[in-house]
Amino acid sequence: MQDPIRTPACFSSTTDHDQHQTAVTRSGQSVVMSMYRTKVADRCRLITITWCKNLMLHGLSVSVEGPEGDSQYTCKVELKPWYFWRKHGHKKFVVEGKEMNIFWDLKAAKFNGETEPASEYYVAVVCDEEVVLLLGDLKKDAYKKTGCRPALIDPILVSRKEHVFGKKKFSTRAKFHEKGKVHEISIECKNKGGSVSNGNFPSGVEPEMEIRLDGHILIHVKHLQWKFRGNESIHVNKLRVEVYWDVHDWLFSPGLRHALFIFKPILPSTSMSSLSSSSSSSPPLSSLTSTPLSSQTESSGSWESLNANGSSEFCLFLYAWKVE
Repeated sequence: MQDPIRTPACFSSTTDHDQHQTAVTRSGQSVVMSMYRTKVADRCRLITITWCKNLMLHGLSVSVEGPEGDSQYTCKVELKPWYFWRKHGHKKFVVEGKEMNIFWDLKAAKFNGETEPASEYYVAVVCDEEVVLLLGDLKKDAYKKTGCRPALIDPILVSRKEHVFGKKKFSTRAKFHEKGKVHEISIECKNKGGSVSNGNFPSGVEPEMEIRLDGHILIHVKHLQWKFRGNESIHVNKLRVEVYWDVHDWLFSPGLRHALFIFKPILPSTSMSSLSSSSSSSPPLSSLTSTPLSSQTESSGSWESLNANGSSEFCLFLYAWKVE
């Protein structure tokens, strides 16, 4: 059946997801993707919530993993300021014989200039008369509208991908643990001693990079032209977080290019032997980006194994697009 909700411009019908993301960001649209794992239609699945923003609209997309892992069932909504009625409603579809419903209310949502709403909204995913995923602060309104009970299993946030734009400074907010506080993350690239043009470094110019958490410098990379790829460990409230970066295209490629930063918490339940071995030999950034998230977050293919540690291996992927 044809989707009755018009697809927004920021969700083009491309089959290559990576090319789609590149096209979106090159056109100046900010994107935030949050991926959750929970039990849907009798098995553990990924649900992806995508928000996008450009000058004309906000877009919302809800995708549910299909039977083969690569196929998806998707509901898309556009939020143009002159279309009040599209800011609330619901959509239904079938996943392997199970009816699913997506409910949303964004009439009074406060975005505060960001891509993702901050308050006064809800997005609810319903299956088997259970709310399997609920986002937003209007939880009572969501349960009243859906008429369904909370699911017995809480969804787990397994990854967050965010595309941000800036000239020298890039920032976002994130939690490294489900029960942790929200932290302010900022990344700043500086050219000490002069300016760089198309990767040409005049004598005396030393690019540097600072990564701050809640205003405190935790990583300071000097001689960035030699250390454009790397990783370091930081500690956030006794939780170890591996930080990876690849800023090659910032320094050596002309035009609009992005750097990639990955923040990967090491779970407290990890054994001390595993910690010592991983600290001496951290996995390369390429292995984190090339491995499918479904396999990254699934140790033995079952929900029970995921829940045994109390949390999944969350990763924050930050794509920082440098605008000249």
